[in-house]
Amino acid sequence: MRFIDLLRMSVSNLFKRKVRTVLTVLGVVIGVASIVVMVSLGLGLNKATMEQISDYASLTAITVSEPWNQEGGEQDKKRLDDEFINDIMQMPYVVGVDPYLSVDILARYGTYEGYIRLQGTTLSALDDMNIDVGEGTLPQEDAGELQLFFGNMVLADFYSVTGSGGGYWETNELPDIDLMNDSILYILDRDAYYNSQGGGTDENGKPYKKPKKHLLTTAGVAAGGMDEYHPYSWNTYCDINELIPVLKKEFKGRAIPGQPTTSKGKPYKEIFYSQLIVNVDEMEHVAEVTQMITDLGYEAYNDAEWIESQQQQLGMIQAVLGGIGAVSLFVAAIGITNTMMMSIYERTKEIGVMKVLGCDMGNICTLFLLEAGFIGFLGGIVGLILSFTLSGTINYLVRQSQNMGMESISYIPLWLVLLSMAFAVLVGMVAGFFPARRAMKLSPLAAIRNE
Repeated sequence: MRFIDLLRMSVSNLFKRKVRTVLTVLGVVIGVASIVVMVSLGLGLNKATMEQISDYASLTAITVSEPWNQEGGEQDKKRLDDEFINDIMQMPYVVGVDPYLSVDILARYGTYEGYIRLQGTTLSALDDMNIDVGEGTLPQEDAGELQLFFGNMVLADFYSVTGSGGGYWETNELPDIDLMNDSILYILDRDAYYNSQGGGTDENGKPYKKPKKHLLTTAGVAAGGMDEYHPYSWNTYCDINELIPVLKKEFKGRAIPGQPTTSKGKPYKEIFYSQLIVNVDEMEHVAEVTQMITDLGYEAYNDAEWIESQQQQLGMIQAVLGGIGAVSLFVAAIGITNTMMMSIYERTKEIGVMKVLGCDMGNICTLFLLEAGFIGFLGGIVGLILSFTLSGTINYLVRQSQNMGMESISYIPLWLVLLSMAFAVLVGMVAGFFPARRAMKLSPLAAIRNE
C-alpha cells in the first residue's frame, strides 16, 4: 500500500470514533500546553533575571583595585597606573581596560550645597554603561572642556545651608535646581573651602585662602526619578582625559585628594587610578583572567561566579517545571495507548482481512503508528495555541502588577515550539508502538473468526 493510502485510512479511522479521538487529543493538548507553559515560565524567568543582572552588572567585566593593607616601602606598594594597564592588556582574553578616577567635590547654587562623587573615566566606558539619557548627551570627545553628566539621583545630595536646612531625606522634596541650565559653582578643594569658612590659619599662621570656584558645563542628566535606581544613579561622570589636567592645575605642587604621597609627603608626578574595569571577551574566561590579576597581588572582583550560581538555580527551576509538565504528557501517552488498544480490539476482523489479502505487516504497523502520531500532532497544534494564549495572559497580568518589576515572565522561543511538536508526535507514536506490534502479530484466521 502507498503511504498516502495509509495516511488516508488512518485519518478516516480516527474520525469514525470522534468522541474517543477528541478525548484522547484533549489529553495531549493538556499535556503539551502544560509542558510548554511550564518550560516557558522557566525560560522567561531566566531571561528576565539575566536582563536585570545585565542592568546592574556586566557579565564580562572585572573590577580591579589596590590590595588592602599593603606592607613594605612606598616603592613596593602596588598601584593602579598606566604601566599596570599595559600589563593587563597583554593578558589573554582581555579586550580593554577602563580606568576610573574618583574625586569628591562640592557644588554650590544659591543656598544649596551638594556633595558630588565625580567619576572620571573614558568616553567608551560611558557608552558601555548603556545610560538612559534624559536630558542633553554624554560628555563629548571634541568638547575641549570638562563636562559633567549627572546620575538621576544626584540632586538628592543637595541640601539647604540656611534656615531650617535639610535636604531630600529630611523634607522628601528635591531642591529647586536645574542641573542642565542653572549656573552651579564647583569647588574641587573641599578641605581648603571648609578651612577658609572656619576662619582658621595654616601651619604658618596665615589665614587659609579660599579655593577657586569653577563654572563647569553640564553635558546631560540621566533619565529617571528617585525611585529608579541604576548603578550610575548617584554618580557624576566626566571624561578622565579632561579631568586630570584640571586637577593637576588646581592642586599644583600639592597632593590631589585621594592620591598617595611619598614618604616625605610629596605628591607623585603620575596619577594613580581609583579602580580599573577590565573587559574580557567571553564570560567563560572571566574567572581565569580574575585569577591572573589576583596572582599579581591586586584585588579583583567579578560577578561571573554569582551569575553562574543564579543560572544553575534557574536551570533547576526549569527542570522542575518541565518535569511537572512532562507528567501531564505521560498521562496523555497512556490515554493514546488505551485508545489504540481499544481500536485494535474493535478492528480485529479488519486486520485479519488485510492480512489475508496480502497486506504487508509493515503497512499494518505503519497504519496504527500514523493514527497515534496524528493524535499527537493534532494535540500538539491545539496545545501550542493554548500555550501561547496562556503565556500572553500571564505576561499581561505580570505587566499589570506593580510589585513584579518585570515586563514578562513567560517566553516561548521557536525551538520550544518545534521541540514540543516533535515531542508530541513522538510520544503519540511511541504510545502506539506496542498496540501496532500486537496488530502485526495477530493471527489472520483468529482475527477473521473473532466477532
